[in-house]
Amino acid sequence: MRAAAGLFAGQGVSGTSVEQIVEAAGYTRGAFYGNFDGKHELVLALLEERTRHELAEILAMNAGAGTFDEVLGRLRAWHRRRDENLVGWLALRTELWLYALRDPQLLPVLAERERRSREAIARSLEQGFTERGITVPVPVEQLALIVHALDDGLSIQRVLAPTDSGPDSVVDAVELLLASWAALARTTEIPREGPSS
Repeated sequence: MRAAAGLFAGQGVSGTSVEQIVEAAGYTRGAFYGNFDGKHELVLALLEERTRHELAEILAMNAGAGTFDEVLGRLRAWHRRRDENLVGWLALRTELWLYALRDPQLLPVLAERERRSREAIARSLEQGFTERGITVPVPVEQLALIVHALDDGLSIQRVLAPTDSGPDSVVDAVELLLASWAALARTTEIPREGPSS
């Protein structure tokens, strides 16, 4: 799986053959087919393995953290570590997405992977709001979706234009959003435009 991940990131899923995978891994075709029915099943296994790995990292950020600020500090450190291999990480993630998007049977697997990630983010956000005594104006799941999409988008921008943002840009944006949502929650009446009389 490690050999396949490296090849998929470098030359794409479609551009990688089983022969290349087994050669890079130092195994035989027989060993490959003893573990996977084919490349399609290997992609499924990689999606699941990466989902479990990322969820474990998110949960570890929350575990034993005394405050939400400590969680943000851990998130900042995690992004700095990820930044060291961001191009490879993003390339593999994008390749797995593209492969799944082209296969209607894999779309539910991809959707479930994303849902689990958003749930973990929502738990973190809820912890932060609870600590601050904040009742957010919208469901926390909606805010988690925004944070998740923001992370994806800023990661892409970081790779495309690394001098325009730093490894802390995601956490800086999350802190800005939290402050904005907290301010919105404290507003007792949100002005609404209605028909003029």
